[in-house]
Amino acid sequence: MTKSKTKSAPAATPRVGIHIGISEKDRSAISEGLSRLLADTYTLYLTTHNFHWNVTGPMFNSLHAMFMAQYTELWNAADPIAERIRSLGHFAPGSYAQFGALTSLKDAPAVPPSALDMVRVLVEGHEAVARTARSIFAIADKASDEPTADLLTQRLTVHEQAAWMLRANLEG
Repeated sequence: MTKSKTKSAPAATPRVGIHIGISEKDRSAISEGLSRLLADTYTLYLTTHNFHWNVTGPMFNSLHAMFMAQYTELWNAADPIAERIRSLGHFAPGSYAQFGALTSLKDAPAVPPSALDMVRVLVEGHEAVARTARSIFAIADKASDEPTADLLTQRLTVHEQAAWMLRANLEG
């Protein structure tokens, strides 16, 4: 009589421990904040690129060029944010559904607004992204997460300056 061998389910691959001096709880909280920042960044990128394509009027040349510089910067910012999330041991969001659920920004209007209204929308967007970045500082500071704090400082500098430059187009 032969004994039948039963196959057991393969064991789950053990997750490699992360020991970087930041607790899992703090890494999770920081990653959640950075996921919101990534969603805001990507949403603002889409809106800015949309406005670049669709701006019209007497300020066309200057706004078209400004929007291109801004959407290019936003595009280049997404990767370091996502990679910081991964460095903390979490998955970065990457779908429109995830970004839509996480972002604090409104979607771009279906019908492109006037040039000055585009500028207003983008000012509000950059200010909102700055608020999101600033909201993550407390937990990053508490966890002594200097790389995240540095990333947040860089993002704040960019968004505050972009909002200022856009606002300058509204004064007159």
